[in-house]
Amino acid sequence: SLEGKGAESLQSLTEDKEVRAVEDGQKVEEKKDSDVGCKEVEQEGGVHVTCVSASGEDVGDSTTSVCVGEPQKDDPLTNYACTGREVHVDSQSDKQVLWNERGPLAAKDSVPIGIGQRSPSGEAKPFGERTGAFTDEGSIRLRSCEKKKVEFTGKLYLAPLTTLGNLPFRRICKEFGADITCGEMAMCSSILQGHSSEWALLKRHESEDLFGVQVCGSFPDSMTRCAELLNTRAKVDFVDINTGCPIDLVFNKGAGCALMNRQSRFESIVRGMVEVLDCPLTVKMRTGVYDKKWTAHRLVEKLRDWGASLVTIHGRSREQRYTKLADWSYLDRCALAASPMPVFGNGDILSFEDYNAHMTGSSMSGVMVARGALIKPWLFTEIKEQRHWDISSSERMDTLRKYVGYGLEHWGSDTKGVETTRRFLLEWLSFLYRYIPVGLLERLPQRINERPPRYVGRDDLETLFISNDCRDWIKISEMLLGPVPANFKFLPKHKANSYA
Repeated sequence: SLEGKGAESLQSLTEDKEVRAVEDGQKVEEKKDSDVGCKEVEQEGGVHVTCVSASGEDVGDSTTSVCVGEPQKDDPLTNYACTGREVHVDSQSDKQVLWNERGPLAAKDSVPIGIGQRSPSGEAKPFGERTGAFTDEGSIRLRSCEKKKVEFTGKLYLAPLTTLGNLPFRRICKEFGADITCGEMAMCSSILQGHSSEWALLKRHESEDLFGVQVCGSFPDSMTRCAELLNTRAKVDFVDINTGCPIDLVFNKGAGCALMNRQSRFESIVRGMVEVLDCPLTVKMRTGVYDKKWTAHRLVEKLRDWGASLVTIHGRSREQRYTKLADWSYLDRCALAASPMPVFGNGDILSFEDYNAHMTGSSMSGVMVARGALIKPWLFTEIKEQRHWDISSSERMDTLRKYVGYGLEHWGSDTKGVETTRRFLLEWLSFLYRYIPVGLLERLPQRINERPPRYVGRDDLETLFISNDCRDWIKISEMLLGPVPANFKFLPKHKANSYA
C-alpha cells in the first residue's frame, strides 16, 4: 500500500542521515542526497507534489514519491507531507510547510508526522491519524480590500444608547425606519472575562439587517483581543469604539473621552482592532474633552489613515454635556477634513426639519439619532416621509404595548423578567414625556432643549403621557404589566433625560 511503501522509504532515508550535536549555535548536521523536500511536478492529468532529494533528484518511484494531498490546478500549493512521513518546515518561519522559491526544503527542516497531516493550529499530528491535507484557512489574514464593506452613507443611524438602547427598543426603532442599529456600550474587560450580562448586550435580533456592537476600553492589547473574540463569536456587521463616553467612572480609567487626549494609545487600539477584524471598524467621539478646546478635526484625519471606516461625532465636548446645542458647523469642518471617509453627525435631531437643516449643503454623510429617538421613536418615519406625524395617544400606547411584548420575549415572562421589563419601560418613559403633540404646538417644529409650560393633553391618556411625575410613569407601567411589588420605587438612572 502507499502508506506501507512510505514507511519503507522513511526507514531507508533515515539510515543514511548522520546528525552530530549542535555546538556554539552552529549547525553541524551532515546532509545526504537522501534529504528530501517537496516539489511541484507537472504530469499528464494535472499537477502533483513529489519528494525530491536535496540535490533535486526524485526519491523513489512515482508511487512512493507522490504526496498524499495533491493540490488542484487553481489552488496554491499548501501544506502537504511526503510519503516518507515527513512534513517540511520553512527554516525562516518555523511553521510554514511548503515548497518555497529557494528550492526543495531539506530533511533537516522536516518533522515526522502522519501522511499529509497537520492540525489547524499548525502542530504536527502523530502517526496513524489521517484527516486529509491541511489548508491555509484561518492562517492567512484578509487584505483590507477583501474585508467586508458596509455602505453607511445616507442611512439613519440609531445611536448605541446605554441602558435604553436594548434589543426591544431597537426593534421598535427598526419598525419606524432606522437603518443602522448598534448595541449598548459594552466594557472590553467584562467581555473578555465572559460576564453574561455584558455578552447579552451583543445579542442581535433578526430584524436588524445592519447591526454593530460598541466596545469601550483603554488598553490596546485587551481591545485587540476583544475585537478578535467578537470577530469569531458575534454576528455583527461592524464594531464601534466608544471614545465619547463622558462618565467619570469610564473617563478616569483612561477610556471613553479620555482616549481623545491619548493619541498614541488611541492609534494602537485602532490599528490593532483593524488588523484582526474582518468587518469595518467605526469610532464614536465628541468634539473634544474641554469646551472650546476641540480636537476632533485633527483626530478624524488620523483615524482615516489608521484604518477606520466611519467616524460619528457628537457636537458637544465632554465638559459641555447637554448644557448647549450641538455645533454642526464644526461637525461639517470635521467631515471635510476626513474626506473621503464618511463622517456622521450627532446632536439635537428631533424633527425632519432639523435633519434637513444640518444635511443640506453639508459634507456630512449621515446622522446618528440618540435622544430624539427616545423622545419620539417615530422620528425615523418623519425623516423618511418628510412630514410631521401628529401621533395619537392610543397609537403611542400601542407602541408601548408592543415594547412590553418584546421585553417579555427578550427578558422572560417570569417575575424577574416582568420587573426587568418594567424598569426599562420606566427609563424610557422618563424621555417620552418630553414629546409635545404636534396638534398642540403653536409653532413647528419642537426643539429638543426647549422646556414647555404646563399644559393639558387632548384626552386623559395624552395628559398622563406628558406628566413628568414618576408616579404617573409607574401608573402607565401598571396598565401594561400589572401592579408593582410592595415598596417599589423608581428614579431615572439617566441624567440625559433633563432639558439642560
